[in-house]
Amino acid sequence: MIRQFMSKQFFIFLLTGGAAAVVSFGSRILYNLWTSFSTAVILASLTGMLAAFILAKLFVFTQSQQPLHRSAFSFVFVYLLAMLQTWLVSMLFGYYVLPAVGMKAFVPEIAHTIGMAVPAFTSYLAHKHWSFR
Repeated sequence: MIRQFMSKQFFIFLLTGGAAAVVSFGSRILYNLWTSFSTAVILASLTGMLAAFILAKLFVFTQSQQPLHRSAFSFVFVYLLAMLQTWLVSMLFGYYVLPAVGMKAFVPEIAHTIGMAVPAFTSYLAHKHWSFR
């Protein structure tokens, strides 16, 4: 399994996922101007999902034989699970872990960044073996 994470494909997945994360992170800041942190994280994840699908299809899983509609359906399902992971970790760090260690500055930004990093590995495996097989 470790071999899969040492591949060029995983590296490109991380790069495209990073680009989608920037979209998600930036949109979370904008959404947070009008909504709560919790709602902003969810909306930002949906915004990032669209960017992630397009980038994954174009640059990562280019050899996929799966029909586009199946890939999209599977991608959304996997992404929703990853979004749940992101939300849970973001809330855990934003409301409990970071305040408990005395962090006061940039707590939402740090919590959300940690939350977005967690599903990178599980999402890659799910997309590789299910969404874009």
